[in-house]
Amino acid sequence: MTKTIKVALAGAGAFGIKHLDGIKNIEGVEVVSLISRDLEKTKEVAAKYGIAHVSTDLADSLALKEVDAVILCTPTQMHAEQSIACMKAGKHVQVEIPLADTLKGAQEVVALQKQTGLVAMCGHTRRFNPSHQYVHKEITAGRFNIQQMDVQTYFFRRSNMNALGQPRSWTDHLLWHHAAHTVDLFAYQCGSPIVKANAIQGPIHPTLGIAMDMSIQLKAANGAICTLSLSFNNDGPLGTFFRYIGDSATYIARYDDLFNGKEEKIDVSQVDVSMNGIELQDREFFAAIREGREPNSSVAKVLPCYQVLHDLEQQLK
Repeated sequence: MTKTIKVALAGAGAFGIKHLDGIKNIEGVEVVSLISRDLEKTKEVAAKYGIAHVSTDLADSLALKEVDAVILCTPTQMHAEQSIACMKAGKHVQVEIPLADTLKGAQEVVALQKQTGLVAMCGHTRRFNPSHQYVHKEITAGRFNIQQMDVQTYFFRRSNMNALGQPRSWTDHLLWHHAAHTVDLFAYQCGSPIVKANAIQGPIHPTLGIAMDMSIQLKAANGAICTLSLSFNNDGPLGTFFRYIGDSATYIARYDDLFNGKEEKIDVSQVDVSMNGIELQDREFFAAIREGREPNSSVAKVLPCYQVLHDLEQQLK
């Protein structure tokens, strides 16, 4: 019988819950420890999902010998440091996007992964959504080539709230978090590195200290281009919407759903074993651990994205 992979999950907020719901559907995996800032809330979530160990300190969970792997759904500013702590403790790690909020942090995580040989993966979920997988398979089969991607990432977030409308203790970021999804996906889908990138941003919010609106242009080495518009000021509809314009078709992706250019829905239910991108992301993480291989969206594979984000940040300064 295959050994059960025992997991510690850090972050009992909106995304932590998404991972817990996904892992419930994956055989041979058990969440044995839950870490979050608010002990009472953490105990409440742990009780719901049958998790025995709770803590407010990641180090407590890393000290548990039974823990094989860690999933980090913590504030962006902690991602690199915590990923490094997990690997130093001998644990495989999956960290939610973004890998880091600086290029230096991302590079340090990649360097330690190479040194330890552990599985280290970043939650670039768009690589796993069935909608984007469908397009990727069309590209790899030679039936579709991207000429342009037009992407809108829109939220209404003028105060520190998470996806569940609950107060956050940290500030989200359009460039280092939300742009990371598209920058990585564009290069991944094109199968070609980004060779040119430009950005402009709107006014800085007086209390949050971040730009609430941003526009990014990208060009891949193969000539494909991408235009990305981001906003925390948009009062609906919310989310990220991708339009793939290619040489043989147009595809519109909205999370796990896909449409053609005439807004006719495309059935992507058979693309993978689930329609849940987070679950598919977790399945890849655990499969890579079992098979001793590099996962899709390994920290090394997504590192070029953070180089682009760094270069854009320098432009914006």
